[in-house]
Amino acid sequence: MESGVRKENNPPPSSFSLQQQQPPATNPSPLRKIIMVASIAAGVQFGWALQLSLLTPYVQLLGIPHTWAAFIWLCGPISGMLVQPTVGYYSDRCTSRFGRRRPFIAAGSGFVAISVFLIGYAADIGHLSGDSLTKTAKPRAIAVFVVGFWILDVANNMLQGPCRAFLADLSGTDHKKTRTANAFYSFFMAVGNVLGFASGSYTHLYRIFPFSRTKACDVYCANLKSCFFISIALLLVLTILALSYVREKTWSPEGSSGDGGNEEEGGEAKESTPAPFFGKIVAAFKNLQRPMRILLLVTCLNWVAWFPFLLFDTDWMGREVYGGDSSRNADKLKMYDRGVRAGALGLLLNSVVLGFTSLGVEVLARGVGGVKRLWGIVNFILAICLAMTILITKVAQSNRRYTTVNGGTHLLPPSSGVKAGALALFAVMGIPQAITYSIPFAMASIFSSTSGAGQGLSLGVLNLSVVIPQMVVSVAAGPWDALFGGGNLPAFVVGAVAAAASGILAFTMLPSPPPDIPLNKRAATSTAAFH
Repeated sequence: MESGVRKENNPPPSSFSLQQQQPPATNPSPLRKIIMVASIAAGVQFGWALQLSLLTPYVQLLGIPHTWAAFIWLCGPISGMLVQPTVGYYSDRCTSRFGRRRPFIAAGSGFVAISVFLIGYAADIGHLSGDSLTKTAKPRAIAVFVVGFWILDVANNMLQGPCRAFLADLSGTDHKKTRTANAFYSFFMAVGNVLGFASGSYTHLYRIFPFSRTKACDVYCANLKSCFFISIALLLVLTILALSYVREKTWSPEGSSGDGGNEEEGGEAKESTPAPFFGKIVAAFKNLQRPMRILLLVTCLNWVAWFPFLLFDTDWMGREVYGGDSSRNADKLKMYDRGVRAGALGLLLNSVVLGFTSLGVEVLARGVGGVKRLWGIVNFILAICLAMTILITKVAQSNRRYTTVNGGTHLLPPSSGVKAGALALFAVMGIPQAITYSIPFAMASIFSSTSGAGQGLSLGVLNLSVVIPQMVVSVAAGPWDALFGGGNLPAFVVGAVAAAASGILAFTMLPSPPPDIPLNKRAATSTAAFH
């Protein structure tokens, strides 16, 4: 990655050690400012939770074919792979008078609002453009929805990368504050999840906005619109408050040092020879320090473990736990819907645990002897939880209950013990999820700060180890499950193995961040070794 300020007669840093000069010490911003910026995550995650809970039925309402649906959901990782490194690179070099990160955060929030409007009003715009209400497929509405959905994913990536980089800037060289900032970001993601799932489960929210129900938009569609109105309002309010309260100094490549960028400190090392963007991306990978390479590998395996469950958790509840099916069999379909709703409750419990765990990340890390040990431990917890899905499924299948009504056999829900076990699994997985949402990003910020690299580009590169596993799992999970007769368990088993491998690497190969050093001593410290 980009090098920080160092004397010209110093040798270039080795790719297998990180024993180089630290950037000058920067004063971290007060915690209240970090919390204000981190709160933007609540508005972002509110919208994501609505996508998870409400968009799939809405897609069916518009008549989008199943083959198209898979293509649409791939836009998230594709945009993440392209947008976050690009935005990170240019936010590191932005010379706007409003600062480096704030213009991108503001633009991202504005595009999120536009995209959500397009998604919510896709049916109405399609009808005004000529879609027939009597036909299942509504091609014009589908076109509007697809455009809005792609803009939403691009905007979210434009928003989240600079937001995390802004938190790293505000934390300065205080590694503890960097971890705390990312923990608060994870906490507010949980808050957004809870708000989103709660809003999505309330079916009469459209009555607050009676104009949302139209000829082309039924009750379900109107409820989705109403949720999106609240989502837009929350995101814009949080963004305006944060960016108005927390300011940045204008960054200039001449005479600036460090990677601070907050109102106390600003700037980044002057580059002697500016390089094209794609050249910088290639150079970033070629010059990755060993700690960052291992962090990318551990993060990649961690997300290979997470994505099968994140993509198919409610489907697992509907199919394997409740024994339902999304086929036309009314009895199976009813039970599948009940299972999906139970899965939504599980996601709500997961978010609550995620929020509380996020607030205790620093305490947990001290208790187990460091953040890398904590990440290794929770990866093993994740592996156990994913393996437990097999046990819960087998118990549910062996205790399937039926009843006879009017000569017909009808499937009953699983026993209370099976339901409690499945919901407990959702809740426990909030613990490793809190660590996944905070520790890797904090470590990337610390590693890049210590090596003098740009925060935006570093976090954009880290995001590649998130979106690439998502693309692989999205494309390969279906065929992989089909090899073993269908169902979600084969993908969950792969996830359990990946989580265990991630835990082993975290314990054995991942370097520990530098120890926290008091600010008055940091300026006198010229080198920092990774253990």
